[in-house]
Amino acid sequence: MITSVANQKVKQVVAWQTKAKERRKDNVFPVEGLKMFEEAPEKWIREVYIEESLLEKLDKEGAAYQKLERVGFEVVSSEVFKRMSDTQTPQGILAIVEQPVYRFEELLKIENPLFVILEDLQDPGNLGTIVRTGEGAGVSAVFMTKNTVDIYNPKTIRATMGSIYRVPFAIVEDIEETIAGLHKAGVKTYAAHLAGKDYYDSFSFKEGTAFLIGNEGNGLKKETADAASAYLKIPMEGRVESLNAAIATSLLMYEAHRQRK
Repeated sequence: MITSVANQKVKQVVAWQTKAKERRKDNVFPVEGLKMFEEAPEKWIREVYIEESLLEKLDKEGAAYQKLERVGFEVVSSEVFKRMSDTQTPQGILAIVEQPVYRFEELLKIENPLFVILEDLQDPGNLGTIVRTGEGAGVSAVFMTKNTVDIYNPKTIRATMGSIYRVPFAIVEDIEETIAGLHKAGVKTYAAHLAGKDYYDSFSFKEGTAFLIGNEGNGLKKETADAASAYLKIPMEGRVESLNAAIATSLLMYEAHRQRK
């Protein structure tokens, strides 16, 4: 059992929790809680750390314990786990998971896709919520610019509620080039923009579709929006000028879902 916060493995986990550079270097990300552990594909799991008190409570015949036995684990003291955890109320189990690799070129081959493209989003909760809601709405993949918040940020991971394991995503170097590639593949792109003249429910999203969503504070860059097939807007009443990025994206994704049913 690991009982010292000075243990090298503990220090490494803390580095993965707090530094995107460390996560990128080792191609891993931490996940916390039984739900995130149980849903993690076994072949992605590299390490597991469990608090002694939680291990004692687990049903030896239950799915979580059986999975622990298969993948292996290390027991840690309560003090050590608090040091390793990114949350105020640690859940007692933490896994180090391999970062999946998806390629834009391969994702383009998906038949009749529904994509979301995010430009420079900065809020980890927004990104995680979009991934989670995207799974519910049947999104094929999420693309994001390199200046978007790290998808492996612990707050993003928590907000995905496990959807990080199932929704393909890719970071794109050049968003305008990405849009051009989508057009070439027959995918229509729609810029969610305040300058849009037509409401989102006036378009058909039954064929290949990609929604472009901009930064929380500034929206889409003009050159990005102008590269899209069309502008669209969401109706606003009262004095509200715009919606939270995750909520706006959710409305668009579920309109596409509704039309495709």
